[in-house]
Amino acid sequence: MKVAMIGAGSVVFARRLLADLLSYPELCEGTVALMDIDRGRLELIAALAQKMVAQQRAGLRIEATLERKEALEGADYVIIMIQVGGLDAFELDVAIPRKYGIDQTVGDTVGPGGVFRGLRTVPVLLDICRDMESLCPDALLINYANPMAINCWAMNKATRIKNVGLCHSVQGTAERLAHFIGASMDEVAYWVAGINHMAWFLRFEWKGADAYPLLWQAMQDPAIYNQDKVRFEIMRHFGYFVTESSHHMSEYIPYFRKRSELIEKFVTPRWDYLEICRSGWQPHYEQVQRQIAGEEPVEISRSHEYGIQIIHAMETNTPTRINGNVANTGLITNLPPGCCVEVPCLVDNTGIRPCYVGDLPAPCAALNRTNINVQELAVKAALEGDREAARMAIALDPLTSAILSLEEIKDMVDEMFAAEAAFLPQFGASQ
Repeated sequence: MKVAMIGAGSVVFARRLLADLLSYPELCEGTVALMDIDRGRLELIAALAQKMVAQQRAGLRIEATLERKEALEGADYVIIMIQVGGLDAFELDVAIPRKYGIDQTVGDTVGPGGVFRGLRTVPVLLDICRDMESLCPDALLINYANPMAINCWAMNKATRIKNVGLCHSVQGTAERLAHFIGASMDEVAYWVAGINHMAWFLRFEWKGADAYPLLWQAMQDPAIYNQDKVRFEIMRHFGYFVTESSHHMSEYIPYFRKRSELIEKFVTPRWDYLEICRSGWQPHYEQVQRQIAGEEPVEISRSHEYGIQIIHAMETNTPTRINGNVANTGLITNLPPGCCVEVPCLVDNTGIRPCYVGDLPAPCAALNRTNINVQELAVKAALEGDREAARMAIALDPLTSAILSLEEIKDMVDEMFAAEAAFLPQFGASQ
């Protein structure tokens, strides 16, 4: 078995996946190829990986390279965790829309920031897929890079590489709901489907019984309601709990961020992902350095991330169920064919088998479609270098269109294209 991690300089996340891998005795042989374009970060994660392998006395071989093709050659699994343009581009995604009144708390999967991150990321993903077509055509690409739906939709449309997009919002929300009703995770069951960050808990059960009545009851407790105001309001008005956090979910819909009093009521205290990325990760990097130096042990425990669970299921034929982002091949019947949906998937040594869901409840499907409209045009823009498609995608964004006029949206998009031109080669220098 060979696992290639592209963007392994995302040290904290790579550490989590390496710990997951080493937590399975059956996966402690073979090769992990770590690849990044940042030599310093690559050396850091490689040193940590060697430390973790030695600590577990595992037979896993660690390779580190700045050359993507070297990492991909002969791989069975390719895990993507890249951020094209880094934090400098991310800052432009957030800062320019904020000048126009679009206050994105995350801005990496939806809205102007999400669209532009997609425009930057899709060409790099397609380059990786083309390399895979010649170096490891049968490998499974496991994508963690955002914007998830745009990226996976583009890959499904432009390549034949097998891929699945993974997020932790389904299992993270399940844990949160269990906490809200006072249940343990091993006692709850759920069936979740929709699109990434806007998937719906169609069933939520505790000890085999419907747990939604307990959730409605829990919502009446201000101490619980105040932990997740936006998602509880969505449940109150549309009937189902959704998978993304209140701060991030508020960017997908037009109801909570269009006026200062609404922001104050529903999404305070303020939470900014860019600021967390800029300053909040430093303690983690310092911990990694202590772990490499032997001053602190590395905990090898299993997280709730799906990536290594998939590899384990495929390598050992131990069936498991995950929620993955895949092409909508009739899986959700009232969402557009070909769009990227997040559905339950069964996994064993035959691969990933998405489950049929059927129709979503009408209001859930309607809310999903408002974002699928944006994703469809963003994919067209990214694949064809179509600047007008990018503008129209952002003009259709629910939050953006609730705040700005079409002319204001055009001005904002023009400014973002000018500021991010170095990261957008498919649109041409003249634009």
